[in-house]
Amino acid sequence: MDSIFSVFGYFVNWDVRSLLLFTVVFILTADYLKNRRPNTYPPGPSAIPIVGNIFSLDHNRLHESMTQLAGRYGDVYSMRMGQTLIVVLNRFEVLKEALVTQGDSLVDRPYQAMVDDEFHGQGVIMSNGNIWKQQRRFALSTLKYFGFGKKSLEPTILEEFTYCAKVLNSYEGKQLNPHFTINNAVSNIICSLVFGHRFDYGDKTFLKLIKCIGEALEIEASIWAQLYNAFPLLMRRLPGPHQTVRRTWRDAKDFIRAEIKEHKQNWDPSDQRDYIDCYLKEIQMRKGQADNTFDEENLIMSALDLFVAGTETTSTTLRWAFLYMAKYPEIQEKVQAEIDRVIGQSRQPSMKDRANLPYTDAVIHEIQRMGNIVPLGMPYITNKDIQLRGYTIPKGVTIITNLSSALFDKNEWETPDTFNPGHFLNKEGKFVKPAAFIPFSAGKRLCLGENLAKMELFLFFTSFMQHFTFSMPAGVKPEMDYRFGVTLTPCQYEICATSR
Repeated sequence: MDSIFSVFGYFVNWDVRSLLLFTVVFILTADYLKNRRPNTYPPGPSAIPIVGNIFSLDHNRLHESMTQLAGRYGDVYSMRMGQTLIVVLNRFEVLKEALVTQGDSLVDRPYQAMVDDEFHGQGVIMSNGNIWKQQRRFALSTLKYFGFGKKSLEPTILEEFTYCAKVLNSYEGKQLNPHFTINNAVSNIICSLVFGHRFDYGDKTFLKLIKCIGEALEIEASIWAQLYNAFPLLMRRLPGPHQTVRRTWRDAKDFIRAEIKEHKQNWDPSDQRDYIDCYLKEIQMRKGQADNTFDEENLIMSALDLFVAGTETTSTTLRWAFLYMAKYPEIQEKVQAEIDRVIGQSRQPSMKDRANLPYTDAVIHEIQRMGNIVPLGMPYITNKDIQLRGYTIPKGVTIITNLSSALFDKNEWETPDTFNPGHFLNKEGKFVKPAAFIPFSAGKRLCLGENLAKMELFLFFTSFMQHFTFSMPAGVKPEMDYRFGVTLTPCQYEICATSR
């Protein structure tokens, strides 16, 4: 009897092993057949079945990894994140051809589970189709109405600088971490436009929100995000940093909801104080229209998009600015000399001064170039088959635009890896902007906050240089390394801001 059970057990075990073997072979074969590409598809590194190239990249320096791969596979190459097909574009001429010449084919955002689980395809940045068109058009026209990038916003920015300067002066030249003071100052500009008011630098709730959003943007570009997007059904149920991101966005949406609720309590349709007021009126006016995309959920997402984008990039640029000025004191002195000559100490800067401050303007742009704030831009997806540099990229492929490759393109910049304001000056010392300077990307999805960012950077930076000299604490050298995320931020540092 025992021998009969032994034989039966042997066949059962063999069947289980056969089933497992068959399953593995089936999955590998299906993965190969699904992801087999024609000869006209861009080349790229070999991908591991199921997970693709997720584990073959340095996610702490992803833009550098992608730039290195371009040296091996060319300016247009492919890879896979899980089952998502990706083509990475490198160098200015390639980016220009894709985003501008063939821009109509690259206006949509791809589905990303981590983003879509919280944003649901709404708002301004990650939406598509009619939602994106209506929300972007409304955001541009409304913010323009309130002085977005216009002279009327100058007093708001300059007044905010005075609050920020008081904080810096309170340290009396001793070392400080400028991170959240600068974030708060910059954020208050977009807050005044969207919410109609600013937040005090001592507001702990607001500071915690800004801090958490910064951490979320870092995690969203990490391997955790790639795993979440590749295996959402599994990752939604597993603990990890990706769950922190989801909590942060929910807290941020609750923050926006509270602002909207407060607006509703004393809302007057005839008195439009800010973006939220205008949006509430638009909801009322468009009610019942067939193609209407205006509702409270889209208001929450659009306001959040503006708040995050209007805070993170400009504040990060200014934090890099302090480091570069401390690292190159001779450049800082030259900027200060030009400001003293043109503006002096008796009045605040104005946008009218920019034409007379070419060296200062060049330094600001070089900080943006070297700071490389959004190194990989935002992702796109092809809405039809496109031809690019001899390759065919099918419809439905995610496109990564490596903006770093344009900002450090050896064919476009004299000394791409060196901090050199001369990149933005001609032989006569006048300011010029090379075409390869595209930190705000290009094409139809060009950053809608570009004008505001330029205005803020000029007025804030010029005001800081007018009133302070930045240097590292005694015995400390500037640390120019970064923390990789959706934005490229400097590592935490302390600096001395000495009043002039």
